[in-house]
Amino acid sequence: MTDFRFLHAADIHLDSPLRGLSRYEGLPEQEIRGATRAAFDNLVRFAIDEAVDFVLIAGDLFDGEWRDMGTGLYFARAIGRLDQAGIPVFLLAGNHDAESVITRSVPWPPNVRLFGTKKPETHILADIGVAIHGQGFPTPAVTDNLVLAYPEAASHHFNIGMLHTALAGRQGHASYAPCSLDDLRSKRYDYWALGHVHEHEIVCKEPHVVFPGNTQGRTIRETGPKGAVIVTVEDARVASVERIELDVLRWAVVEVDCTDAMADAVPALIRAALLTAWRGSASGLPLVVRVTLTGLTSDAGTMHDRAGPLRDDTRAVAASISPDLFIEKVKVLVASESQADEVVIGDDLAALIARAPTDAALAEMLADDLGPFLLAAQMSLGPDEDGELRNAATTGDWSSVLQTATLALRSRLTSEA
Repeated sequence: MTDFRFLHAADIHLDSPLRGLSRYEGLPEQEIRGATRAAFDNLVRFAIDEAVDFVLIAGDLFDGEWRDMGTGLYFARAIGRLDQAGIPVFLLAGNHDAESVITRSVPWPPNVRLFGTKKPETHILADIGVAIHGQGFPTPAVTDNLVLAYPEAASHHFNIGMLHTALAGRQGHASYAPCSLDDLRSKRYDYWALGHVHEHEIVCKEPHVVFPGNTQGRTIRETGPKGAVIVTVEDARVASVERIELDVLRWAVVEVDCTDAMADAVPALIRAALLTAWRGSASGLPLVVRVTLTGLTSDAGTMHDRAGPLRDDTRAVAASISPDLFIEKVKVLVASESQADEVVIGDDLAALIARAPTDAALAEMLADDLGPFLLAAQMSLGPDEDGELRNAATTGDWSSVLQTATLALRSRLTSEA
């Protein structure tokens, strides 16, 4: 058995549709939509530059049915570069690119080995003594423990298991192909190349069980660096597992503490927080940020009431810091630090305002009254990105509607008193 290196990636989600981007004014929409391809180009370039012996893609190469053949043609061209470099690629279908979902195909280069979906299969790389075992998803929702049917480790080989799974469960990820670490260990493989979980994680080192994370963050739910791992094997043992960054833009959440601040001071607080985030982003990649205003302040109502202008101010601040700093959304989550102003606006009205968000019966009554008004006011509520109130009302979450509205109402009544 010789020494070798391989690249382990997963969850590439080529041409993910990223619905709703157009709602957010000022975002680099085309760059974001093309990011999954650009990250995959980085993967191919890295594999060639480092002359890895093979590449593993552990599911969700695609993101569902292709909207057109362009997705398949792009992949064929990109993977063809690996073929020309003599680098084989092993891939299996995950829940997003299950056999039953991907109905179109193109003639892929001969270096691509696609695992079947009916039962586990094994591919042997005889020249370096490697056995790679895996099974793809036949349907988008596989709830069986696929590992149980995987073969025992091949003697005198370095054994790799490929699987798309959340193991016994990972927050935010459906529990597909569930299994335990003991199930994996029972096969006596040397490395488990997992996919499905979008966060990088080395779950175990005896043997190595690894989630590389996805190659490119696609929404604000996928923050921080993204990429793959390069694995070095020496003397039939894993010598190192190194994370490599392949993404071309990043998402981040920046929290701005507005405790005891007045509304007029918030833009300066936002600038300081954004400067810190931008300077702390050592990659130099474009950064797409969600700004969240938090803390307790007596001016909470004014901040909620001025959510639209605060958003515009935040975009202006970001643009002045860097042309590569973008604002996805501004969420105003500040709360009132005191109820003392209720005396000013009158005990009866203050009590009603305070009770509305938590009183189900009162909320239902107000929903009947507010529903027609909200429908009539749709055209004047501003763009969809300002639609926190609109979305809450649409889903019947009147408690959230009233929580936001009452803060603003209390602020207005107090300022007018």
